[in-house]
Amino acid sequence: DPTQMSWTDAQPALTTGAVDGQENPLSVFDVARIDQVGQEHLTLWNYMNDPLIFAVNQQVWQSLSEEQQAMLRETAEEAGAWEIAMTREQESERLAAIQERGVTVTELTDEQYQAFVDATQSVYEKWTPRIGEEVVNAAQAAINAR
Repeated sequence: DPTQMSWTDAQPALTTGAVDGQENPLSVFDVARIDQVGQEHLTLWNYMNDPLIFAVNQQVWQSLSEEQQAMLRETAEEAGAWEIAMTREQESERLAAIQERGVTVTELTDEQYQAFVDATQSVYEKWTPRIGEEVVNAAQAAINAR
């Protein structure tokens, strides 16, 4: 069964075997050296994208000229594209480093991945009416493009 705990408690719990795994991006697994506290296996299942959102309140946005708004939109998109490319490059390097340390890495098969998709279908059914099909479809397109 899943166990919720603070990050401070997670590393000792992994070391003692009180828990046998954790969920984090490769960057955290690598930097925190999770393999040194008892986690010898890693599953890649690409279940989530971590969107970083550029946000500004309405009052500030309205105080900007159209030219400034356009510039901010453009640079935000450029920064997002750069971050995606950098993350993909770093993740392959991180994964290689993790494997070199003896961690067994498993990638889900299409069938195994589909089982997770099927198990989470109720989330789509709940949230699509609340946030709109356009947002859901855009998110799904981004996931499919990974």
